[in-house]
Amino acid sequence: MIIAETIAEVRAVVREWKRQGLTVGLVPTMGYLHEGHASLVRESVRRCDRTVASVFVNPTQFGPNEDLATYPRDFERDREILEREGCDMVFHPSVGEMYPEGFATYVEIQSDMPKQLCGKSRPIHFRGVCTVVCKLFNIAEPDMAFFGEKDAQQLAIVKRMARDLSMAVEVIGCPIVREEDGLAKSSRNAYLDGEERGAALVLSKAVALGKKMTEEGERDAAKVTAAMRALIEAEPLARVDYVSAVDGETMAPSEKIKDGTLVALAVYIGKTRLIDNFTFRDRA
Repeated sequence: MIIAETIAEVRAVVREWKRQGLTVGLVPTMGYLHEGHASLVRESVRRCDRTVASVFVNPTQFGPNEDLATYPRDFERDREILEREGCDMVFHPSVGEMYPEGFATYVEIQSDMPKQLCGKSRPIHFRGVCTVVCKLFNIAEPDMAFFGEKDAQQLAIVKRMARDLSMAVEVIGCPIVREEDGLAKSSRNAYLDGEERGAALVLSKAVALGKKMTEEGERDAAKVTAAMRALIEAEPLARVDYVSAVDGETMAPSEKIKDGTLVALAVYIGKTRLIDNFTFRDRA
C-alpha cells in the first residue's frame, strides 16, 4: 500500500492508474478507523479497480469549543486496517499541505440544508466538510466516493455539492455498522467510560423505537420524535441535542413520515456527542 503525504504524490499515482484505464474509489476519513470505515473500504475495493483512503483530521469542520485537539488519532493502526482491507493508497497529509498559508477559499451550500440538524449547533461544520471533500475530489479524481449513512446529513450535503458543481464522481452511501449491542460504530465512542458506554445504548434504542412506530403505521413525525426523545431523556447521562424528522434529500423538516424521511438524532452522553438515524422506506 502506498502512503502518500503530498497532493503531488497522490496525483502522480492516480494519473498512472487512469492512464491504464483503471477506476478509482475514494474513502475520506478522519482516521481512528473502525469497522464502519472498513466496510466503506471493502465496498470501494469491490466496485473499483483501485482504492484511495484519506486519513486527515480536518480542522475547518471543528468549531472553537469542539474536540479537534483531543480527537482520537492512531495512524499506524489505521494503516494496518487499510492495508488489510485491500486499500491501494492512503493519503495522510499535514494541515499545511491541505491548507497552506494564505488559504482563503471555502465551499459552502447556500440553502437551509447545512442549517438543519447538526448545523444548528455546529454552524461552520458543513462548510469545512464541503471544502475538504471538494479538495479531496480534486486531488484524487475518484470515479466513486464512499460515505457512511450514519452521517446522513453529511452524505446528503456532499451529494448536493457534487451535483451542483457538476463533479464527475458518484457519491455512494453505505449502511450504518453497529456493535453487537446496537451502538453505531463511531471514532468518538473511544471517549466513553464504562458507565457512559452503557448509557449510549439509548441512541440505538430510540432508533429502534422510532422504526417500530413507523413500521406499525405511525406517520405523525411529532409523535415519533416525541416518543424517541422521551426514551432518551429517561437516561440520566443523556442530553438531547436534537431528535428530528426531515426530508432525506433536502433536510427540510417533515411533519409526516413518508418514503425517504430521515429520522435523526444527536445526543450528548456525558461530554461526548453521538449521532444515529434511520430512513423510513414505505414498502407499500
